[in-house]
Amino acid sequence: MIPVDEAPQSAIVIHPVVRSENRELDPENGLNEAVGLTLALDLVVSHAQTLKIKKIIPATFLGGGAIEQLKDNLQAEQADLLIFNGQLTPVQQRNLEERLHVKVLDRTGLILEIFSKRARTKEGRLQVELARISYERSRLVRTWTHLERQRGGKGFLAGPGERQIESDRRALSEKAISLGRLLEKVRRTRQLHRQARVKRDCPMIALVGYTNAGKSTLFNQLTEANVLVEDMLFATLDPTIREIILENNKEAVLSDTVGFISNLPTELIAAFRATLEEVTQADLILHVRDIASAQTLEQKQDVESVLKKLKEEGGSEPKMLEVWNKIDLLSEEDLDYLRGKAKKMDMPPVLISAETGVGLDALLERVSGILQTREQTIELVVPSNSGAALSWLHTNGQVLSCEPDEFGDLACVVKLNQIAVGRFQSAFPKLLPAPNNSRW
Repeated sequence: MIPVDEAPQSAIVIHPVVRSENRELDPENGLNEAVGLTLALDLVVSHAQTLKIKKIIPATFLGGGAIEQLKDNLQAEQADLLIFNGQLTPVQQRNLEERLHVKVLDRTGLILEIFSKRARTKEGRLQVELARISYERSRLVRTWTHLERQRGGKGFLAGPGERQIESDRRALSEKAISLGRLLEKVRRTRQLHRQARVKRDCPMIALVGYTNAGKSTLFNQLTEANVLVEDMLFATLDPTIREIILENNKEAVLSDTVGFISNLPTELIAAFRATLEEVTQADLILHVRDIASAQTLEQKQDVESVLKKLKEEGGSEPKMLEVWNKIDLLSEEDLDYLRGKAKKMDMPPVLISAETGVGLDALLERVSGILQTREQTIELVVPSNSGAALSWLHTNGQVLSCEPDEFGDLACVVKLNQIAVGRFQSAFPKLLPAPNNSRW
């Protein structure tokens, strides 16, 4: 039994490779990612290995021989935690713990522990707690970090008894309902903030990408913010929003979101819905990719898979621009190849190095150009005595030209976005251009 007030310090990491499954990630890369997740929890990885499995055993996932091998490794390394880089059923997790006499944490549990440790804001903690409850409600398995201490301290291997199980299940359900209500308030608050930005005509740009792709570094470069940047998986958890200035002194809002990862737990997607809605409601998504990674294509697919789930839950599908980051880690030959490849794409990506700043000006130029496509060019005549209308156009749009006509009025060509067009129609209904004299 592991004491609840002493977190395990040494862990063995295994990455199961099931023969019958088609693996998206290369086994070694999958193992390396699992090690990275374990290190992100401040644990010492004493041993890590891939484990080939012919078939999944319903009761324990692993066969008897593999379990005995793991038991020997755990004793030899004096490790008190097994990280299993895959999904375990509650029964499989409990049976493995009984056979190995150590705490077993599967991929979902590991990511939840990282999130619980990294959450700093009240909203972030609420979302993590809801995800943890959703995970534990079907298991009633005790986690070993501070979350365990919040629930009291009964051991991991000793079952709490039937009445206690039912009591725990009911308590978790009630707490999940309470947290859900609090997060619904967060969601409504975010909706109000979005509506305020729409009224101000302040477009939203959302950064998304695989964890450790360089989103926070790029965010800091563009906004002069001081978001935590570390070469670590899930270094940033809580979303951050800052204003940036684009071309023509146009304001926009940039949102840095939590990094995605392969097999992102469904509990986290559901719990972080209020935050991730910022992505689906954005005017533009910047998909930041670690283009120097050997797994960049697989990582792209994982990010797009999460975005697809968000869209299916009622989100929209904003325009997306890929940002190929970390070009400073590439050779000139590889860089030339990527530049040629980018030019052939329908929506050419922007190649940058968020670390050195290379390509950021080109990125801002592309972003400004994409957002300007929301604007419409309008031709209209402003009477010489309507100074208020002319002032409004200069304040809320971009006046491309304004020349006096033969009657002394001003023939103007103006760029306005869709919201500004509606406002102008309401404020100055008599100045609307005729259908044959406009380019709406």
